[in-house]
Amino acid sequence: MQYRTNPKNQQQLSILGYGCLRFSKKGAAIDQAKAEKEMRIAIKNGVNYFDTAYSYPGSEACLGKFLAKGYRNKVNIATKLPHYYLKQKGDIERYFQEQLKRLQTDHVEYYLMHMLNDIAAWERIKSLGIEAWITKKKAKGEIQNIGFSFHGNTDNFLKILEAYDWDFCQIQYNYMDEHSQAGRRGLLRAHEKGIPVIIMEPLRGGRLVQGLPKPAVRFLEKEGSKRSPAEWGLRWLWDQPEVSVVLSGMNDVAQVRENVRLASKCQPGCMSPRDKKVIERVKAEINRYMKVPCTGCGYCMPCPGGVDIPGCFSAYNTRYTDNWFNGMKSYFMCTTLRTNPSNASKCIKCGKCERHCPQKISIRRELAQVKRRMENPAYHLAKLVSRRIGKY
Repeated sequence: MQYRTNPKNQQQLSILGYGCLRFSKKGAAIDQAKAEKEMRIAIKNGVNYFDTAYSYPGSEACLGKFLAKGYRNKVNIATKLPHYYLKQKGDIERYFQEQLKRLQTDHVEYYLMHMLNDIAAWERIKSLGIEAWITKKKAKGEIQNIGFSFHGNTDNFLKILEAYDWDFCQIQYNYMDEHSQAGRRGLLRAHEKGIPVIIMEPLRGGRLVQGLPKPAVRFLEKEGSKRSPAEWGLRWLWDQPEVSVVLSGMNDVAQVRENVRLASKCQPGCMSPRDKKVIERVKAEINRYMKVPCTGCGYCMPCPGGVDIPGCFSAYNTRYTDNWFNGMKSYFMCTTLRTNPSNASKCIKCGKCERHCPQKISIRRELAQVKRRMENPAYHLAKLVSRRIGKY
């Protein structure tokens, strides 16, 4: 296992982190025995960063039960505060204490604001006293590092990055999201500030392994390196020194062993110029299925109507380059779940965006298509459910 140094505290973090969202199920519950076997192998091979969250069903309890068997001092726990559930000041401490109980620990090494997607959400949490609470918890040693996880556009990421003295952050980043979400611009800015960056969705939930278009698969097979699609995706990330930890939602022993093997040899410089051209060719094959040729440059922003134009197009394209579910999930998380929603139906058809678009996209027409395709009955049902959850 290779490690990268956290510049904030000089701690050595394994470049492969264990994502605890996708533990295998046995019936309706997590298969505890199977998950423990897989985590045990990971720790034995040097993985020391385990990522979970309050809202991952059963995940914190599963991890806590396992670590209590003599593994707690071998790993860093990263878990997340569900700020979207908070209604009053006392809720912050209540959720945190519940998390400590689930995890069977008295402290958390890496604590995140979960899915902090815009600056308005951070301002709301500040009004509930989060800054004073963080200071108190860090002084007592109950939290060692404070950060946030992010699904949104680059501009919002940069605003949040500057809004507080963060110890680390977590972003969705892979070769298809190089210029969407926080993107490479966000990654580089965090690195400039000395903030470790944890990577989630390195393979887009497996879509860059199982969901590649057939021409891309054939190209990789002919390329001759005998690397799997997963290895290509992970190499692309570990080649970048700005990346601290890459999370993988491992739920198979063979997968754990393969990822550990890759993490023992991949480092900055592991991608040759020819390798990078291979990735660009694969991206081109995937992009052939895109509906809107948006590069995520952001020249169309800000939108007078409040639409996250690049975000809407990115999710819309994901529906066709990945699948329907991933596209809808991305659209809902990146536009609708924000404190100030930014979905396509907010377009006021002013046309200001089109005057600044380098790609000369008919943005108003395309946003109408996004609204028609993405804001469907399933979307409105999910929106209704999320509002009711928020209410209670």
